[in-house]
This record gives sequence, C-alpha cells and structure tokens, in this order.
Amino acid sequence: MIKTLNTTLIYLSFARREEHAKRLGRTVCASNDCICYEDLQVKNLVRNHHLSKSINDAGWYQFRKWIEYFGWKFSKITIAVPPDFTTQDCPVCGKRTKKSLSNRTHNCSCGYTEDRDVAASINILKKGLDTTGHVGIRLLDSQNASGDLTATFSGEILLKQVGSVNEESPHEA
Repeated sequence: MIKTLNTTLIYLSFARREEHAKRLGRTVCASNDCICYEDLQVKNLVRNHHLSKSINDAGWYQFRKWIEYFGWKFSKITIAVPPDFTTQDCPVCGKRTKKSLSNRTHNCSCGYTEDRDVAASINILKKGLDTTGHVGIRLLDSQNASGDLTATFSGEILLKQVGSVNEESPHEA
C-alpha cells in the first residue's frame, strides 16, 4: 500500500511539473516573438549532486520541450544559445569576470553593476539575436529605400509625412 501511494505521489508531482511547464511555455511563446534560451545539457547538470534535486524539480527539460513545441505551433522564433560564459561576460563591454556560484551580482571594471541573472539574460538575448542576423529594429529616424522617413505619427495625415508616395516607373502605353 505504501509503495503504491509513493508511486502515485511521484506520478502526481511529475504531472503537475509537466502541466506547469506546458502552461508557462505556452504563455512565454504567446507573448513574445523571439525566445532565446541557454542550450543547457540537463543530463550533465544533474551529475552535480548538490544541484541535481533542484534541477530535476524545476523541470528544465520539460519547459524547454514545451518552448520549442509552442514556438513551432505559434510560428515564433526559438533560439538555443550556447551557455558558454553567459554569466561571466559583461553585457556592456564584453569583459569576462570570473565569479563563484554564490556571487549573485555582476560587477565589471567598466562600472556596470547588475544582478547576475539579469546580466546573463542580456547576454543570452544578444547571442540569440547575433545568430539570427538583423531582426529589423526600427528606429524613429530611419529612412526607407527612397530616403523618406518611415515613422508615422498618430493624428497626422499620412500624405503629409511621406514625400514620395508613388515612385513606380511610368507605365508605357
């Protein structure tokens, strides 16, 4: 009876973890156009006996599986970034600062100070965007192919803002 109860409790905790990862993965993919995440080898991380229970309880593998699935389902970009030095590199100047796992703040000689996880997430995003190339960050003063400003301001008439509406070749009759 006790063995059956333990097996049932283990199954229920797995089912809850799986359902949580599914809900969270769906929410992340539905609310973002591009999702960058570290390509962590969970099997290798679990070898560390100090962290293995926490890593397994967090359900990293299930979460990644659902991120990739919902990214495909919602036609979103999902990018697995190599985890090399994401927590050690400075997101501002790029200098590598060695630190222990217990050090939770990133302090760089360039003056940048931030929570270690925030700095790592900026590095992950930068690495992800570097792998996709230019993703079209629109600047307000950017120009289109004709040299006209591309920004449209609310309350303004479009024809007033765009100088060259039609630059097609004249049709030969």
